[in-house]
Amino acid sequence: MTTLPQFDRKRHGGLYDRGRADSYYRRGINPHWWPEGTHNGQKVTDLTKEEIAEYVAGFNSNEAEGDWKDWGEDYDYGDDN
Repeated sequence: MTTLPQFDRKRHGGLYDRGRADSYYRRGINPHWWPEGTHNGQKVTDLTKEEIAEYVAGFNSNEAEGDWKDWGEDYDYGDDN
């Protein structure tokens, strides 16, 4: 069975990748993906329930790991982290 590109978890710009990145940079949940790679071509935001779930899985995975960018001690993260 062939995996659709947006569901390929190793693909830069895929749903899982973008969810993890949004968590890492503390951007909040904003489901999307880039078919031609991050910031190349058209960003896709009109997603199915399954696509949103894949994005959220990536976001939640990174949240569980607590792997966030360190913006420095003076940065206001807006939470208790």
